[in-house]
Amino acid sequence: MPLALPRRARRLLALLCLAAAPAAHADIVVGQVAPFTGPQAVTGKAIRAGAKLWIDDVNARGGVRGQKIKLVSRDDAQKPEETVRLVKETIEKDAPTAFIGTVGTSNLEALKQDGILEKSRVAMVGAVSGANSVITARGMYPVKASYREEVDRLFKQLGEMGRTKVAVVYQDDGLGRDALAGAQASAKTYGLSLVGQSGYPRNTTEVGKAVEDMIKQSPDVIFLAATTAAAIEFTSRYQTAGGRAGLYGMSIIDVQALLAKLGPDRARGFAFSLVLPTDDRIDREVVRDYQRLRGNAKDPDLSSRSLEGFIAARALVKALERTTAPGPAPLSEMLERGFDTDVGGHRLTFGKGPTSRYVDFAVLGAGGRLVR
Repeated sequence: MPLALPRRARRLLALLCLAAAPAAHADIVVGQVAPFTGPQAVTGKAIRAGAKLWIDDVNARGGVRGQKIKLVSRDDAQKPEETVRLVKETIEKDAPTAFIGTVGTSNLEALKQDGILEKSRVAMVGAVSGANSVITARGMYPVKASYREEVDRLFKQLGEMGRTKVAVVYQDDGLGRDALAGAQASAKTYGLSLVGQSGYPRNTTEVGKAVEDMIKQSPDVIFLAATTAAAIEFTSRYQTAGGRAGLYGMSIIDVQALLAKLGPDRARGFAFSLVLPTDDRIDREVVRDYQRLRGNAKDPDLSSRSLEGFIAARALVKALERTTAPGPAPLSEMLERGFDTDVGGHRLTFGKGPTSRYVDFAVLGAGGRLVR
């Protein structure tokens, strides 16, 4: 017969067992380290707002298996060294199951070089970059096509239109150099002439030299491998200087922000690639859900870029629902093995290589109307 423990000892043992047992309904922490100040704050805030829109809805419906999702954000001002430091701080202080929506090729490359995500087995879903260096990195998963695919489709279209004199304005960092390399390769493939290229410093809007270079080179088309703030500044100054070339922007540019800043007359004719469904594609479930929830939200940071964060959050939730055990390691292992999902009209394939190959184009027409 087992010895009977005194009541006080039994109570102490019960408390110790309770403390040792995992909390069945503890929050699932998702970390976001992104720029919320500085020139790229508009992107970081938009991605966060979109992710929060879906996370809040999931939580209102009971969370994932009864666990609520807690989004923890920290501002890196898009400085790579801060990204690494704050990701480590988030892992230490908050024990996240995953990260979401870090912005910037150089920032993500810094995480890759440091190896913190791989060592901690915490996956990054919705990494905001299409650079080859990020797409091939272990544990990083964008939810859109690569920059190379985006550039290739654009240059193929320009060749078919007979617009063969192209110049490139690029942010002088991993993002811009990756897009420039793609432009150089695609120009050869489709018989286009790269008549000029001009870089500007990362995380700035110092595009004065690029404007001067483009005026001198007189291309038919200028391809902007630039972020939102720099693209707006370049477009404004180039037009003021009398530039007449057609402007093609990458998908990373927040077109709504450009339209709001320049106005419909000056923004008219600005063309850009699309690697995600736009927020007017109500034929897709993900967009209908986004519009429904956005209509009830009062977040001023919601913009056209927010759909990327929204899609990333939907993909992350689907992945969390698929895992058989809690914690970052099972999620990371499941994504690495390969995971196909449809987030409502946008198919994603996690594993190795690009998660999506969707690329389309649009142009701002009269009154700011989107024309495909």
